[in-house]
Amino acid sequence: MIARWGRRRQSRVGPVPCLHSAAALAMTARVRFRPASIYPLAVLTGAVAGLGAVGFELAAAWVARQALVGVGGYAAPGPRGEVPLFATAGPVELVPWALLLLPALGCWLSSLLSQWFAPEAGGHGTDAAIAAYHHRGGRIRGRVPLVKGLCSALTLGCGGSGGREGPIAQIGGGFGSFVAQRLGLSDRGCRTLLAAGMAGGVGAIFRAPFAGALFAAEVLYRDAELETEVVMPAFLSSAVAYCVFCATFGEWGSLFALGPGFEFHRVVELVPYTLLALALLPAIAFYTRFFYACERWFRALPGPRPLVAALGGLLTGALALALWTALDDPRALAVLGGGYGILQATLDGSVVGWSGAALLLLVAIAKITATACTIGGGGSAGVFGPSMVIGGCVGGAVGLCCHQWGLVQNPAALCIVGMCGFFAGAAKTPISTIVMVTEMTGSYRLLLPAMWVCGLTFLLSRRCQLYREQVPNRALSPAHRGEHLVALLERMTVADVFEPSEVETLPAALPLREILQRIAHSREDYFPVRDEAGRFVGMLSAHDVRQFTFDPSVYQLAIAADVMASPPVVVRPTDDLHRALELFDSVWLDELPVVASDDPDRLLGRLKRRSINRAYTRQLKALQQQRDQQRGRA
Repeated sequence: MIARWGRRRQSRVGPVPCLHSAAALAMTARVRFRPASIYPLAVLTGAVAGLGAVGFELAAAWVARQALVGVGGYAAPGPRGEVPLFATAGPVELVPWALLLLPALGCWLSSLLSQWFAPEAGGHGTDAAIAAYHHRGGRIRGRVPLVKGLCSALTLGCGGSGGREGPIAQIGGGFGSFVAQRLGLSDRGCRTLLAAGMAGGVGAIFRAPFAGALFAAEVLYRDAELETEVVMPAFLSSAVAYCVFCATFGEWGSLFALGPGFEFHRVVELVPYTLLALALLPAIAFYTRFFYACERWFRALPGPRPLVAALGGLLTGALALALWTALDDPRALAVLGGGYGILQATLDGSVVGWSGAALLLLVAIAKITATACTIGGGGSAGVFGPSMVIGGCVGGAVGLCCHQWGLVQNPAALCIVGMCGFFAGAAKTPISTIVMVTEMTGSYRLLLPAMWVCGLTFLLSRRCQLYREQVPNRALSPAHRGEHLVALLERMTVADVFEPSEVETLPAALPLREILQRIAHSREDYFPVRDEAGRFVGMLSAHDVRQFTFDPSVYQLAIAADVMASPPVVVRPTDDLHRALELFDSVWLDELPVVASDDPDRLLGRLKRRSINRAYTRQLKALQQQRDQQRGRA
């Protein structure tokens, strides 16, 4: 019985809210992660993500060749810098019924495969990667990248309206997460390689390595903030993935080709660009809200999910055919697939006049509707590509109108800036979007108006959010919960908060009867225990002996040495408060003895958990007052 009493007991004092969980998370984040060792792994992740981008590009192109071209007779035009991977036999004739049914078939197969093997592979993908970063420790199941690639290739290759950014972000991020998990990295390491994989995939498939790295660091947050700890690994991964992808296909140029006339020379030219920003705002609001409204509507429909997805694809095909029939213009079929061909036509100057402006506006509206039907219904594709098409079409339409009014010389310049401004406002990624579009077009000549328009759309569309899993900033990210607390506590030591005092100790041989009497006449709950030589050997808590209060049969059998917790957990005056909080968390005591740094047997006093709370609150208030004073001086 005495042996049972003598086993180590934990205090029943509950953990302090926030501090306990923060310390636990901070301890977990430090396990098995070394910042320097992550860089070689980022290079490896980039190579794997580049190969994933190659496989996805080949799969999507092959499905499009067999379905859209081979059955539907529609060879979708693309950017001039994108070399066709599978040659066509020559001019083909459009097959309307095939263009109607193929998107439904692609969405049905995509939904079926994701339902069977990986439900998280459905949708546009980027939100799933963001959610994994913030809420699941950067962990994505190993099968997801493969399933996502196949599902997205089927959706896009059969004419579903979507883009490649979301799939490749989830594919690259999934490969990065897989590498991290196989190597047994901590949550922080998994998150870093997930972001590096996203950067590699996006940078490779859009021929924009710099923008891919910035995108992976910026898309995680809704505010204008970068995830700084992933920037350098993302740079390395994106550079390697870009080289792997371009070396495989022999394509080292930009996606879109520009002619002359894309310049900015006069301040007065900001007037039409301001009009463009104002025109983009309702388009951003319509896109973000209609997309999720359609998603909710499709989710509420009864029946198997693959059939619901097929309905979304059928509506997409019907919308494309209706627009093509109404306008009698094959360029209206940009509603299907990626739709980049109409952007290249606008940049080439082949879309002109009021009729051209009407075509672009109708394509933009139809593209919003078709993308919502394709992805909201259950297909698998990204939202970046459609955003580029929508923004470019709105920009091109505004440019053509301003050209008719004599405000601009080259209306296609507003097409490029429209691409930037639309996605910057919808996705809350102004920096990476500006860089990505300039890399995709191979021109920085419109950088200033792009900055102006992106700044306006970002600031004026705060209520519109395309990626629902984005969190406002690092401070509110579950992935970084506790880091700000740790930074504050590591600045203070035990000596800053504890008050030296005389400590009442108990002899190790003291019987339980006398221990109970001491506790009854004392206001303390914790008592250090010394042996016959005066050495500090353990801690005894009032909670440890309370259960024996009404059991007199053991009063003379048990002594302090049987009930105490040994060896004692102590802190020293030089320990920082974060280490002290970790020790509190490891034993769940409400007080810890403070011993001299040079003599562990000399007790200096007690450190109470609530003292750390008070110190943290004081430090936080001081920082807030300092910030308020700086704002007042500014």
